[in-house]
Amino acid sequence: MDRKQQLILTLTHWIDDNIHLPLKIEQVAERSGYSRWHLQRMFYQVMKQSLGKYIREKKLMRAAEDLRNSNETVMEISLRYGFESQQSFTRSFSGKYHLPPAAFRRIASCESMPDGYTSNNEGATG
Repeated sequence: MDRKQQLILTLTHWIDDNIHLPLKIEQVAERSGYSRWHLQRMFYQVMKQSLGKYIREKKLMRAAEDLRNSNETVMEISLRYGFESQQSFTRSFSGKYHLPPAAFRRIASCESMPDGYTSNNEGATG
């Protein structure tokens, strides 16, 4: 693994550990010791996606986990991951998962129901 790959790997671990913070590309660049422009170029070469997209995708993945595993409101989750409003969070979330957060939560909660039970009781056993 070359130096550039090692740097990007280290940064992705740091991003993953701090994804609950309102991370900005400038903060990641400062941590790396490189300019924003140069870091983004290196990041794309190694990861084949932009740094901004990587951060957004990670935030949305963690938000989906929180929707599935917590009782926090959509607003609380959206603010935790640095979205400026619930509307911008809903737009981004829906773009990735093809469902708004509340619908995702309802479906995710049904998936944890016992086998043979669905949300509209079709196919319920017993």
